[in-house]
Amino acid sequence: MLFAAAVTGALPGAASAQSAKVVRIGYQKYGTLTLLKGRGTLEKRLAAKGVTVKWTEFPAGPVLLEGLNVGSIDFGTVGEAPPIFAQAAGANLVYVGNEPPSPGSEAIVVPKGSTIRTLADLKGKKIVLNKGSNVHYLLVRALEKAGIDYKDVQTVFLPPADARASFERGAVDAWVIWDPFLAAAEKQLGARVLADGTGLVSNHQFYLAARPYAEAQPEIVRIVIEELAKVDEWGSKNIKDVTAILSAQTGLESSIVELAAQRYSYGVKPVTPEVIREQQKIADVFAKLKLIPKPIVVKDAQLAFKL
Repeated sequence: MLFAAAVTGALPGAASAQSAKVVRIGYQKYGTLTLLKGRGTLEKRLAAKGVTVKWTEFPAGPVLLEGLNVGSIDFGTVGEAPPIFAQAAGANLVYVGNEPPSPGSEAIVVPKGSTIRTLADLKGKKIVLNKGSNVHYLLVRALEKAGIDYKDVQTVFLPPADARASFERGAVDAWVIWDPFLAAAEKQLGARVLADGTGLVSNHQFYLAARPYAEAQPEIVRIVIEELAKVDEWGSKNIKDVTAILSAQTGLESSIVELAAQRYSYGVKPVTPEVIREQQKIADVFAKLKLIPKPIVVKDAQLAFKL
């Protein structure tokens, strides 16, 4: 189970003991944090306070939150589902911000020659995805819309790179994936979108911090959020520049990055009660399907004060 080993080895005070001289940020292959890293504006802002930034890339949200839980990073970004799995497993994290809904940035795709044409055709099929990631909830909602029980499909849990290899060699019938891996599958493999998140999920991106770190260093967390908001505002008006920076940061072709950047939702916001209620609905569904070991109260993972 996610975090099973990590929780026992975590030291509750580890993050708070982390020096204010450095903030350790976990990021994934794409998104506003990657853009912020590429522009270097956070380093300039924090240098005036004698604080440096250490960046660590993770292949997906669940493992990023493992790093947050065991104290190897202080701050990171993930989709909707990983914080729910992490909270259910005992991770001591807090929500500190989110991006607007971006339902078009994740999808269920099938090979270009596939006979699968509708969601209903997924019954009995083998579907690959990253367990506990944002697309896990997309699959649940898509099957629900098609009237298919979750147990009536074969799920294969693999991280994005392995999932793509499995998809390419025809070992699975469909792949549930997010950008920029989604854009790469469309551009490079000719993968066909069976359904994206539109009308099914919000697909928020969340910014989270280790609770001890957020409580000990609220000013640094606030500065990170402020710089994210600035780079998001800039990025929404400069897609070509965003494409150039992210292409350099990720090593992906510019056409792939541009497709992903065009459907990304920009604009960091505080986590509102409405967003927490949306997260609670996801958590309740996962608990009902026994995808998490116990029900959770999402609002327990909110900071007790405003940044």
